[in-house]
Amino acid sequence: MTDWTINRKAQLAYSRERFGQAKSFVFRKWCELAEERHAFPPADLSGSCKYGSLFMNQVFGGSIRGHYEHQYNIIEGRIVDLSHDAIDVGRITHPYLHEPEFFAIPESQASLDNCLPRVTCWVVQFLAEIEDGQKLSHPCPWCDTACNP
Repeated sequence: MTDWTINRKAQLAYSRERFGQAKSFVFRKWCELAEERHAFPPADLSGSCKYGSLFMNQVFGGSIRGHYEHQYNIIEGRIVDLSHDAIDVGRITHPYLHEPEFFAIPESQASLDNCLPRVTCWVVQFLAEIEDGQKLSHPCPWCDTACNP
């Protein structure tokens, strides 16, 4: 069982600029995942908190926090949430409540474990794009809108 609530070492230093790049990247991937699932194009990062928190944890280190409604990160002592402005997060009364026992539930562990292989691929691609200096923002290939929420 993985303890996602412990601090992990960063592969990339966290900054405000990197947050923006990560958010654009994850939204682009969220668009691609919706297309793969034959779902409507997402308006924002609603529903992506497992993917987003795992991604941020793998890239910028820190720990994952949350409860049954939402997950987010603690990086360098700060709450960091890629989906902070998503519609679903805005509807949660206490989005930054932390219930450590939630992460010990076998179904919670399995859900994160199922997301991890895809997130690992995203991390490799993101780090390569950062290293190559490629622009991370581009139109979604199927919705013709910018992937910058």
